[in-house]
Amino acid sequence: MTYEQLVVLQAIVTTGTFRAAAEHLNKSQSAISHMLKKLEDEIGIVLLSREEYRPKLTTSGEVFYRHATRVLQQMQHLGGVVKNLNAKQEPEVFLAVTATYPLKPLLDVIRETTDAYPATHIRLSRESMSGPIEQLLHGDADLIVATMDGVPVDQVEAVPFSSVTIIPVAHPEYAPAQNKEMNSIREMQSYVQVVVADSGSGKKPQSRDLLPGGLRWTVSDFAAKKDIILAKMGWGGLPEHLIRDEIDKGELMPLNVEGYPQRQSHLFQMRSRNRDAGIVAQSIWDRLMSFSGQIL
Repeated sequence: MTYEQLVVLQAIVTTGTFRAAAEHLNKSQSAISHMLKKLEDEIGIVLLSREEYRPKLTTSGEVFYRHATRVLQQMQHLGGVVKNLNAKQEPEVFLAVTATYPLKPLLDVIRETTDAYPATHIRLSRESMSGPIEQLLHGDADLIVATMDGVPVDQVEAVPFSSVTIIPVAHPEYAPAQNKEMNSIREMQSYVQVVVADSGSGKKPQSRDLLPGGLRWTVSDFAAKKDIILAKMGWGGLPEHLIRDEIDKGELMPLNVEGYPQRQSHLFQMRSRNRDAGIVAQSIWDRLMSFSGQIL
């Protein structure tokens, strides 16, 4: 029994006739018939009934074909592995990740990747708002981790990655934190909301989690935002993993703000549908798949 014989069997079953299988495999019809007959003789089973115009799998043939199909799939996968082993590593892989996601788990992925592919330079960029998707669509980033906001789904392959909890907080001594009832939008407009700037081109207006008509302070990153809030100079939403210790210690307090509930930010790992992944980018993609379903 050979791989080629199984390919011939699959071609006959999927195309419906010996003639069509011969055309599909670019072989003569007599060669196709001979290879199938040789396979049947070797295993001692009649796989196809020739009584009608279109050959039909026998009862035993159906069982054999199901197993043969799995073998062919495994062989094709093995061929892909061999292709990757023979391929050259990319000189660089660019991973752009939303700044709301913690860095440590990604460092573990990068460490494993650089150990396996030391010749490839891994470039990691922390981005905000539209930054990651712009990097991907412009052909700069190979892979991104971001929300689906503004993502053209026809151009991007997206897989659920993780969820991050965003909590509006302030220092306990900042006035809105001392209000035990819900803070209305009107009340909050007199207090400074600290927001992180969009790292993209700014062509799309920033609208997520912005209090309408309020005072605002824009900073470049979440570390600066957190420091300003801890300094009692404003309030704003921060990823829970960044502030869990401060909340537990009473240094920051979750706020009850109208129109600004605690929310889950759903993240996806994404890559372009129009760009072939290199072996290192594929390796990172596969490692990131293990994060699916995480909630932070």
